[in-house]
Amino acid sequence: MTTQNTTQTAPTVTNGVNVSALYETIDAVKQTPQIADFQFRAANHWMGGDRNRSIITGFHGACGDHAHTKGPFVMDNAEPPVLLGEGAAANPVEYVLHALAGCLTTTMVYHAAARGIEVESVRSELQGDLDLRGFLGLDDSVRKGFSTVRVTMQVKSDADVETLKSLTQFSPVYDIVLKSLPVEVTVEKI
Repeated sequence: MTTQNTTQTAPTVTNGVNVSALYETIDAVKQTPQIADFQFRAANHWMGGDRNRSIITGFHGACGDHAHTKGPFVMDNAEPPVLLGEGAAANPVEYVLHALAGCLTTTMVYHAAARGIEVESVRSELQGDLDLRGFLGLDDSVRKGFSTVRVTMQVKSDADVETLKSLTQFSPVYDIVLKSLPVEVTVEKI
């Protein structure tokens, strides 16, 4: 009886990211570009007053539909009392800041891992300036959304600041916030 000695190579993991799988994904997308087409989805319903709730159950990507195995994810939106709400949850523009911080962080860590750059920690502080006169329709020259968003990231890594900053430029949410994009709104009476 012969015994075969098979050895499996452990995946390369940097910053908690399976870099081996990341490169396999990149190669798969190069070979089959339609794998890269994703559609993320959320459903929302109004709960009265300042409250509404979004539920995220899954998405389409890698040529198929996928349910979130640890979901569904439920996110409530509300307004603080100074904006006539009860303050039961973050408001939608605060969620934009949360999404931006999360995406910048994940993007930096993943791209650093792909380049073999160790990142020990990342902390961010974000500020978004919003003038309510735009939302209230009091001044057409005032933007309804944020006029400026400032992000300060504190990163512990041996890489230089310019390299770390360049990694954030790949963030999808950064791109969404930085550039305008078409949003199609349809209202149907029920």
